[in-house]
Amino acid sequence: MSASNAFHDTFGQEASGGYGRPVSPASAGHTASASGAGCGRQAPLRLTRRGRFVFFGVPLILLAALILSFSGFLNAPAKASESAAELSLTRTVSVTVQPGESLWAIAGSVAPERDPRDVVADIVQLNNLEAARVLPGQTLFVPAK
Repeated sequence: MSASNAFHDTFGQEASGGYGRPVSPASAGHTASASGAGCGRQAPLRLTRRGRFVFFGVPLILLAALILSFSGFLNAPAKASESAAELSLTRTVSVTVQPGESLWAIAGSVAPERDPRDVVADIVQLNNLEAARVLPGQTLFVPAK
């Protein structure tokens, strides 16, 4: 086996630079030119399956995510009132927390007919509390009866 055949068997390339193509004597001199540019013709671009996914799929996925997030902003279910006339005011009273008193106890004394969990949730929301903890001497707004 000659060195040229061994190179071709190992790498699939002819010693003159062609991939499996026979080299004519006229083009052999052109291929081995000083510039190393080859024949001037380039092989067409061929994308693999992964390349097609990256080239077409990733931009489409990003575009779909952008459209879905933008449509979420436009179709938000929570909507403020159109006018001030549609707003309803919650009547509140001011209560000062006594030592040993909890929101549960306050809710039970202020609105005994309602579920204390709902009243505690209303108190937390009205006073912008982070948790359902209160300190003695703290003034809270609680929904009136």
